[in-house]
Amino acid sequence: MFNPMDFNSRELMVRDDVIASLGSERTIPRVLEAARAQMLEFAQADAMALCLMRFSPSPDFRWHVPGHPIPILDEYARLVDHDFLRAPIIARPEVPICDTQLISRGEYERTPIYQRSLELALPFEHLMAVLVPIRPGLVGALAFYRHKRSPFTAQSITAVASVTRHVATSLGRCQDFQDLATRAQLIQALYQREDSAYLVVEPPSREVFRSPHTTALLERWFTPSEVDASGLPHVLKERLDALVRMDPDSRLGKTLWVANHPEGYRTCRFVEMPAGDDGPRQWALLLSELPHSIPLPLHMQRGLTDRELEIARGVLRNWSNGQIAEDFEISGQTVKTHVSNLFKKLGVDNRADFLYQAALLNKPV
Repeated sequence: MFNPMDFNSRELMVRDDVIASLGSERTIPRVLEAARAQMLEFAQADAMALCLMRFSPSPDFRWHVPGHPIPILDEYARLVDHDFLRAPIIARPEVPICDTQLISRGEYERTPIYQRSLELALPFEHLMAVLVPIRPGLVGALAFYRHKRSPFTAQSITAVASVTRHVATSLGRCQDFQDLATRAQLIQALYQREDSAYLVVEPPSREVFRSPHTTALLERWFTPSEVDASGLPHVLKERLDALVRMDPDSRLGKTLWVANHPEGYRTCRFVEMPAGDDGPRQWALLLSELPHSIPLPLHMQRGLTDRELEIARGVLRNWSNGQIAEDFEISGQTVKTHVSNLFKKLGVDNRADFLYQAALLNKPV
């Protein structure tokens, strides 16, 4: 949780620059390059890298390194079993962890990673990393390195923790729009189904583009009296106006609108587009209809306990915590704890985000 009192005025300025840089580009390599200088200053590090990790169908590690190359990362597949930070950060998503919290200096200097970094003449004297949930089945390990023997401080850990969710949002946006052709167009194939659509809006109300099924979908969802003069439904325009006014910290977890309808869930994901050369930023509104009962995707099942799997399936059946508690003969507080734990493991914000991500995994392009 971000607390302005944790930082001085200079650190707050750098943090604002980090967040702005994270939203300035459309691809992961460009985002990392744009944010590199500010991020390194904020974390008090000499170098950084991002490892995108998938664990299914087989483990896959893909490194993105802004700035100067880090040769040892080309050998990561051979050294992964010696990465003593990997298991701790996977166990505690969004919590930065550094080498000095886990092992002594002597133990660290005997690790294959440290020894190999010396051989390559780019010593990893100190390491810090944090696991960034991106999508179910996809996470990022954001790593920071110091080449001189000066341990990461508690302030460095606090700094990285304060921007981790912004990094997750940026990486998720890059994944969503990695095949973006223009600022005003999203992938046509992704939203060509009749139960999905998208439109691009330039706030406060100028519509830039809409996909073929958008009009039919909105007419099915909203009556004419529920639509603003701009062409946007009042409820969606109000949410967009509120998001535009919010600062980045306030937006976290509030970019998904969900309405429960007898025919299923109606969702709208609001995504701020990368900045252009001039004019206000455009926003994409991604519209989808989801069934009430959604199967739990295989990617989401991995890593959950048997009880968490049962709870997850109850949530996907649109059961309340009370209904789940009654069915499994456990207390409501126990259900609440299980729900919180499984959401944290899956990297989702809330029930609405869980439903949305599960539906996407069940509905591949």
